[in-house]
Amino acid sequence: MPSATPSSSSAVTLSILDLSPICEGGSAGQSFRNSLSLAQHGEKLGYRRYWLAEHHGMPGIASAATSTLLAFIGAGTSTIRIGAGGVMLPNHSPLVIAEQFGTLESLYPGRIDLGLGRAPGSDQRTARALRRDLQSDADQFPQDVVELIDFMSESPRQAVLAVPGQGTQVPVWILGSSTFGAQLAAHLGLPYAFASHFAPQQLIAAIGIYRETFKPSAFLDKPYVMAGFNVFAADDEAEAHLLASSWQQSFVNLRSGRPGRLPPPVAGYRDRIGPAENALLDSVLSCTAIGTRESVQAGMQAFVDRTGVDEVIVASGMYDHAARLRSYEIAAEAGAAVRPRA
Repeated sequence: MPSATPSSSSAVTLSILDLSPICEGGSAGQSFRNSLSLAQHGEKLGYRRYWLAEHHGMPGIASAATSTLLAFIGAGTSTIRIGAGGVMLPNHSPLVIAEQFGTLESLYPGRIDLGLGRAPGSDQRTARALRRDLQSDADQFPQDVVELIDFMSESPRQAVLAVPGQGTQVPVWILGSSTFGAQLAAHLGLPYAFASHFAPQQLIAAIGIYRETFKPSAFLDKPYVMAGFNVFAADDEAEAHLLASSWQQSFVNLRSGRPGRLPPPVAGYRDRIGPAENALLDSVLSCTAIGTRESVQAGMQAFVDRTGVDEVIVASGMYDHAARLRSYEIAAEAGAAVRPRA
């Protein structure tokens, strides 16, 4: 489990969030190789963890089989923690996830995290194809979390055993983009990760509820919060804004009902779209830094000061893989000077 809040003299903890994006003209295989390259790069740069997110039916996201891809990432890295950010638990039985992550923990001991989300990670039609009962599965989420943790405990209370899985005690996180996950994480005494990189609207309220109602547990003695933060960094300010336009296009397309592969950057993209699209981007980009190292450092420090988060998980959806690696280099340089809120 994560440690307690770091001292104000140390730099804020940084991690990596990856969706294994499929670019226009690319393939899932290339995305997987790029993801491994990013994880290896992050390991060298000192990032704490590398997480993949489960999504289904998305033409531009290749991380649907999250545990399978994590096995590939684990084989090519040695020290960085790897995990799910997250597994959408209503899509699966708790036993199956206990077996999958018990397998990963057995392969890469002491390096596995399991973040759990309540959303489907897909549209409703895709969710039904996953054999989900949308209403009852979501309502079952708290019970399923408790059942999954029990499967991975030393002495499960259930007659059925997770093999592998039992005794692995993989650290479990609750993920969320609303106050529901904050309440559950606080009640169970688990670390909490907020998806502010794409849904920042309830960030402050959720963190407040989590901290105010947190109950110490065998897993964690104090609240521990990680939050998503977009970074589009380059050595030149204009270049950074150009690189950010790929993700901006992708997000507008998704919200407009036109999901697709990650497009190449477009100069002056925000000048080409209307007020509604720009307002949408202004809202989602409130937890974002675009620019050079100085801009990223200032943006990240302001984010940490505003939220008091213990850890920042950096997302950077860029079309060009080399530029993306450079963006994470710059983010690491910037983060080394960012201090946790006292």
